[in-house]
Amino acid sequence: MSIGIHDIVGRVSYGCDVLFRVIQIKEENGKTIAILYGEDIRLVAHAPLDDLVKVNESERSARKQKNEEMVRHSLQLFSQDRELLDQKRRFEVSDGYRQQGDYFQIPGKVLHLDGDPSYLKKCMDVYEKIGIPVKGLYCNEKEMPSRITELLEMYRPDILVVTGHDSYSKSKGKMIDINAYRHSWHFVQTVREARKKIPQLDQLVIFAGACQSHFESLIAAGANFASSPSRVNIHALDPVYIVAKISFTPFMERIHVWDVLRNTLTGEKGIGGIETKGVLRTGMPYKSMEEEV
Repeated sequence: MSIGIHDIVGRVSYGCDVLFRVIQIKEENGKTIAILYGEDIRLVAHAPLDDLVKVNESERSARKQKNEEMVRHSLQLFSQDRELLDQKRRFEVSDGYRQQGDYFQIPGKVLHLDGDPSYLKKCMDVYEKIGIPVKGLYCNEKEMPSRITELLEMYRPDILVVTGHDSYSKSKGKMIDINAYRHSWHFVQTVREARKKIPQLDQLVIFAGACQSHFESLIAAGANFASSPSRVNIHALDPVYIVAKISFTPFMERIHVWDVLRNTLTGEKGIGGIETKGVLRTGMPYKSMEEEV
């Protein structure tokens, strides 16, 4: 069975553990090689064409259903957390506001840069469900460092997401060597440029990285949260759950790292970070447009 661009495949040598999209087919050292992007994880890989097998529709549907169940579970956990936050805020503001409807809240604004347009769409759909104000832009990982300053000036976000595809290659060097990673260096440079513009960790909260990214370098560059401490794969939606917690936590509260990680699909092996303030702000008076009519 021939394999072409955009086919959904698995790698036989890995037991078809991950579903990939075929992005490119090329000749390399006399072999036909396919460049692969993970369907649900932020991993880029390459494999000989003869190591690939097409995944049939029934298998794809079964895996899609399992993935959607994981996403629903994470959304449910986040919704529970948000309800607890809302209850706490309603209690705390009751002394300062005459009645429940006197105040309004502004969640943190997000600028999401993604190296994969299909992942970006998936993330934007979840941002919309959760109710987070976001500007999502597709941007090739290699172009992110040169574009970030202009984009920060243009959109003035409270939270920055820098993500896309990444992978570690043992043949290129040891795990501590950032040159052994496909895009970690570009993510690190992007974070550094962002910190030149906004140095304070609580003025701009940054999530950076993708599958197997060089976690230590990203944190050292100035990211609040990053992947991947154990060099494992992360889910396409993990950045959304990170920033959602930050966006809806009041700016006077500090977020413990585990409180952020426990709602992700990957957990502490895939994502880590540092204690960070929330960015939600409360104001008054609240007046709906309906009251004006």
